[in-house]
Amino acid sequence: MPEPQTDADIDAPPLFSRESILTWPNLITLIRLLCIPVFVWLLFSRENRAAAAWLLGAIGSTDWVDGWVARRFDQMSEFGRLFDPTVDRLMFLVAIPSIVIDGSMALWLAVLILAREVALAIIALNLQAKGIPAMDVTWEGKTGAFLLMFAVPMFLGANSTLSYAPILQWLAWIFVVPGLAYSWYSLLFQYVGEARNRLR
Repeated sequence: MPEPQTDADIDAPPLFSRESILTWPNLITLIRLLCIPVFVWLLFSRENRAAAAWLLGAIGSTDWVDGWVARRFDQMSEFGRLFDPTVDRLMFLVAIPSIVIDGSMALWLAVLILAREVALAIIALNLQAKGIPAMDVTWEGKTGAFLLMFAVPMFLGANSTLSYAPILQWLAWIFVVPGLAYSWYSLLFQYVGEARNRLR
């Protein structure tokens, strides 16, 4: 016989209901997502490194906006918890290879950044496949991503015609080193352990 439903089961909203998807935070995240192909177009079709760097920097710097809106207006959802980091990860997976192809970033550095993102994506997909709720983003993970979101466009801007390009080269390394440290720390010492606990 099926188990009787509890009040929590009856009141719980669907995981991906219309109400949880059609929110202002998710709209902001969607706009950031739609800016990614525009970045690729600016970099390769228009060959405008400066504009591409500025757009990529804007996509990264507005990462906190959707989360703030979700908390401020009580529009947090399971879909948003998956959608926002997925867009962040997609941004890295598209932007970094593009910048490497452009010649503005070293391949070894790109591998370090992308390897962490791919590993985290595999963990998230594994949990999702087993019906386990998404992991909360840690402060270290968010800080690492935030620093890298600034560092990556700075490498591109450092190889552009911008008058302050040499300054961007220094700033890029100042941001990327702690960004990598926080990112890998959060993966190895936080997310992996949390995933193991949830799988048990």
